[in-house]
Amino acid sequence: MIDILSGIQSTAAALDAERTRLDVISENIANASTTHGVDGKPYQRQVVVFESALQQAMGGGPATPTLRVAGIEKDPRPFELVYEPGNPDADSHGMVAMPNVNVQEEMADMISASRTFDANLAVIKNARDMALQVLTIGKH
Repeated sequence: MIDILSGIQSTAAALDAERTRLDVISENIANASTTHGVDGKPYQRQVVVFESALQQAMGGGPATPTLRVAGIEKDPRPFELVYEPGNPDADSHGMVAMPNVNVQEEMADMISASRTFDANLAVIKNARDMALQVLTIGKH
């Protein structure tokens, strides 16, 4: 039997991965000015790392590529030092370490993730429409 909706599993995994990416991006933007976190250090930008795993389809058929989140890592870029002598987080020279978050870069990443999410939703919609068409073929 042919599995018409086999691509939906990998598309759903990609949707979940992009949702995680959007969550991390929004956290980065929300903390773009956080100079003093729980650990006493400035917020450090986080990035999502994806991996593509090949999973065997049922019955030993062809492998289906699946995208998933391998992990969330801290961005190793250095903090930017800004002169703010009145800031309580300033050192003896008045310098404050600011988070390594570039809001413009985050917004570009958010647009990319949002468009990828929308494209995957379109794949699911088209797969659903094709499945409905197949069902109507069987009625005639």
